Amino acid sequence: MNPVSQVIVVIGVGIILLAAIGLMKLKTPYARIHAAGKASPVAFLVIAIGVIPEVGWRGGAEMVLACVALVITLPIGVHLLFRAVHVARPEHDPQLDELRAASRRSESASDT
Repeated sequence: MNPVSQVIVVIGVGIILLAAIGLMKLKTPYARIHAAGKASPVAFLVIAIGVIPEVGWRGGAEMVLACVALVITLPIGVHLLFRAVHVARPEHDPQLDELRAASRRSESASDT
């Protein structure tokens, strides 16, 4: 492995370590999900950039395809995880909780 690729992969690993520290140190589930949801695709992209010169054209194409799939699907998964946490934690202030009010309106509209 050439030294440039090694440095790029080490930078990606550093991003993963920062995300892991964020998962352990942050207090709220929202902050934890945010740390993991933002850092994991960035780290994967950085590591993929470092690995592409080492795996050749075919492996590089597969890495690009994996990166595209990750960038498309991860925001949707993180959004659904946020919503699940929001529904499962009822201690939100109902005056400030716009999501709960919107879901009640949509539930009442579907009942009629």
